[in-house]
Amino acid sequence: MRVGLLFGGRSVEHEVSVVSARSVAAAMHSTQLECVPLAVTGDGRWLAPQPSAAILDADLERTDATDTDDGRRVWIDPGGGGLLLGGDGAAARPLELDVVFPLIHGWGGEDGRLQGALDLAEVPCVGAGVVGSSVGMDKAISKELFRNAGLDVVPSVSLTAPEYAAASREVGVRLVERLGLPLFVKPAAGGSSVGVARVASSDELGSALEQAFELDRKVVVEVAVDAREIECAVLGNDAPEASGLGEIRPSTEFYDYRAKYVDDSAQLDVPARVEPELAERIRSEALRAYRALDLCGFARVDFLLDRESGRSYLNEINTLPGFTPVSMFPKLWEAAGLAYPRLIERLVALALERSRSERARTTRRPAV
Repeated sequence: MRVGLLFGGRSVEHEVSVVSARSVAAAMHSTQLECVPLAVTGDGRWLAPQPSAAILDADLERTDATDTDDGRRVWIDPGGGGLLLGGDGAAARPLELDVVFPLIHGWGGEDGRLQGALDLAEVPCVGAGVVGSSVGMDKAISKELFRNAGLDVVPSVSLTAPEYAAASREVGVRLVERLGLPLFVKPAAGGSSVGVARVASSDELGSALEQAFELDRKVVVEVAVDAREIECAVLGNDAPEASGLGEIRPSTEFYDYRAKYVDDSAQLDVPARVEPELAERIRSEALRAYRALDLCGFARVDFLLDRESGRSYLNEINTLPGFTPVSMFPKLWEAAGLAYPRLIERLVALALERSRSERARTTRRPAV
């Protein structure tokens, strides 16, 4: 079984993707799967398997920080043509893959764009499809879908860059009046806490919004709840399963990018210390959220547990969670008895199952 491992990409989460891919590639040595690395550089070039493998072996942080490029490129052939490999004077030929495992976080990899391209090429893909990926990536849209499904979410307001530019001072005043302080400001389609800021006073709001708008044309402003951060992993297609719960205990004010990937200061508690009845309700809500976004394959569902009231809020869904051995998603399944290599095999099997189901659809109007 040849698995194309896509990593890198053009988003601000490029380095996180490389770390995840290195871990998955290493774990595949303990499986019956053949790993075919496919690096995507910071400027969007898809490199051939050989230089891509060299990037993983060289322990580089970015795929464009390398001179291993051999001049060949991989590209998608729509209309069921799969992936092609060519360049450097060589004629294009099919790159034979059974499935693609995308580990490109953020823009262009987690937001439905890549999933749509692979779907047109009829290449099975691990994880959520086009719809689930796109709505899962957009915090503003996903929160509305969660509310419609009857799930509790923290009060929030979404705001576009033109709306803010037209009346920045008035908008800031209205946000504080409506939501109070402190607040969190987040790029709507961001990840890994890049561009996220906690705002404790009105004077800080403007700079936080401007920072977020540098990364996205839409931002989400929400009430900052003093809460425990609880996470649940979901696995499956039509009959998904929820793992036990884990808790993140950051050493900083909130679980920001540095705490996640740089200083390794946060503590991960698996299992989380949550009363059994509440834990079961959170697991049930994780499955409801998964279905509300029409997800498949896998996802990590994040909750906030208010320290004062004990009330739980659905925070967000990550349809392409971090996949290092110390990331919460694989740790939660390891605690449930599903080892890291077996988890990868399970995800590949789910992708092939979903692909067979999709290909069984009628695509032509029957003759009359």
